[in-house]
Amino acid sequence: MELHTTAAGADDHVVAAPVTAAASAPRPRRRYPWLVFALAFGLLLADYMSRQVLSAVFPFLKSEWALSDSQLASLTSVVALMVGILTLPLSVLADRWGRVRSLVLMAVLWSAATLLCALAAGYHQMLAARFLVGVGEAAYGSVGIAVVVGVFAPRVHAALSGAFMAGGSFGSVLGVGLGGVIAVHLGWRWSFATMAIFGLLLALLFRAVVSEAKLARHATAADAWHTQRGKDFRAPVSTLFTNPAVLCAYVGSALQIFTAAVLLSWMPSYFNREYDLAPDRAGAVASVFVLLIGAGMVCCGMITDRVGQADMSRKWTAAIVFCTISLLCLAVGFRLGTGPLQLLLVGVGAFFSGGSSGPAAAMVANLTHPSVRASAFGTLTLANSLLGLALGPFVVGVLADHVGLATALGLAPLAYLVAIAALLLGKRVYPAGLRKLGAVEPAPSL
Repeated sequence: MELHTTAAGADDHVVAAPVTAAASAPRPRRRYPWLVFALAFGLLLADYMSRQVLSAVFPFLKSEWALSDSQLASLTSVVALMVGILTLPLSVLADRWGRVRSLVLMAVLWSAATLLCALAAGYHQMLAARFLVGVGEAAYGSVGIAVVVGVFAPRVHAALSGAFMAGGSFGSVLGVGLGGVIAVHLGWRWSFATMAIFGLLLALLFRAVVSEAKLARHATAADAWHTQRGKDFRAPVSTLFTNPAVLCAYVGSALQIFTAAVLLSWMPSYFNREYDLAPDRAGAVASVFVLLIGAGMVCCGMITDRVGQADMSRKWTAAIVFCTISLLCLAVGFRLGTGPLQLLLVGVGAFFSGGSSGPAAAMVANLTHPSVRASAFGTLTLANSLLGLALGPFVVGVLADHVGLATALGLAPLAYLVAIAALLLGKRVYPAGLRKLGAVEPAPSL
């Protein structure tokens, strides 16, 4: 899974903007933001359902089209690759062209592309359709959360961002679970078609209910303050790449996501091959592990905030501990024979597999200037997508062709060794990183 977040929650401490007449609006005003959230969250579910349904139909595609594991992996990785490459430029375009129109266009594109997946006659057509799915989904997370936080008070921005992160796991579970059931009873093409129809209906509903004018009427006073703030000092974008501690956070986050992405993509096939489960049952069992990954990201983030209250550098330590636990549990678990002990160890490893995402994001926020923090999170998303979400499933697919899927999954956690090294280095240079950040602000006028 790739990371989409916002810097808006970091500004909770600022003085509130002047109160406008909108603050005294009637009760429907308080309901409308939650309606916007519900529709945006629904589209996020559709986003990940369309992305992850492919994992549930791997066995069908492999059998019908005689695909290798590396070809199957490329169908997954191409989506993450396009998300990583296009997130930043498409987010900038959405800010200029209009966020609502952009979100609707994105949803229609990825849903139509998912429908093309249902009509694909072979590997190359499916690859082209999955390419378009990635283009449509590229900036939804960053633009969608920007729409949502614009109509909520800053005090709830962090919770809303966390809900969006967890939404990726829920959508993945629905995509894998429902996709497997539909494939068994109606055929794998209907798995894609169902996700496409769901996305198109939600896009039409979103367009009917949400508009730029309505968002403007329901915007919080804080938005006006941020607009004014944009006229003040802005740190150079180069500061996102010249602070060694920030670079360590990028690399550490991406390489711990590597293994989580492998589990998301390959667990249905693993249960199908090693436990001899039918595709629908394999997808259902794998969905439990997907939920563990999502729950782990939330719980590990909460733990990290607790241990890092007095000393922010402890967040680096928390990330290192989470990586170490997952490395040990997954490496040992996949080397055991099938059975309850293996499931327990792999389950614990899955829970902690993405646990360092929160600490890494916190470090990126703490080491970058507020004026370029959104770009910093975009860069983090790029790193997570290219080095983790795209690279992980593909590498394991290639390895599986040569050594078998079970052995390949046992080797995947070795990526944590590099992640741990990057996080250890990041903790060491963290004080210097804070000093470097302090030097970014211009000197006050005398």
